Amino acid sequence: MSDRQFLQQAVSLAEENVQAGGRPFGAVVVREGKVVATGVNQMLELHDPTAHAELMALRQAGKALNRVKLDDCIVYASGQPCPMCLAAMRMAGVSRVVYGYSNQDAEPFGLSTAEIAKALRVAPEQQLGFKFEQLRPNDAPRSALYQMWWEQQK
Repeated sequence: MSDRQFLQQAVSLAEENVQAGGRPFGAVVVREGKVVATGVNQMLELHDPTAHAELMALRQAGKALNRVKLDDCIVYASGQPCPMCLAAMRMAGVSRVVYGYSNQDAEPFGLSTAEIAKALRVAPEQQLGFKFEQLRPNDAPRSALYQMWWEQQK
């Protein structure tokens, strides 16, 4: 299948989700030319602000492939991925994303995430309307938790 066909599958998922009462977002994860996972936005259904189509598809792909690194996968999304989804894709190693509708297309309908993306370009402690602070655990050495994890990896 071609990029256009995989993208159309993501858009079709989004359309089906709208018909079911959901938000207009769908995603498809492809590896070696085959669909390994799909997802639709389930924020309203699950009462979960992180249940974006791309994240649902990434979760499913991780389970299907039995791994967290998806560096050999491509994500096709009906809409331009938000910063949260982009961060998750980057953390999973995804290096290619193809999307259909842009933030500019979504803006008249209140679905654009361009303002959030803009705010995130500023250091967290300098973002307006957001408090970002570090509070170290009592009496814990600086990296104790991470050291504990590191030792378990050996």
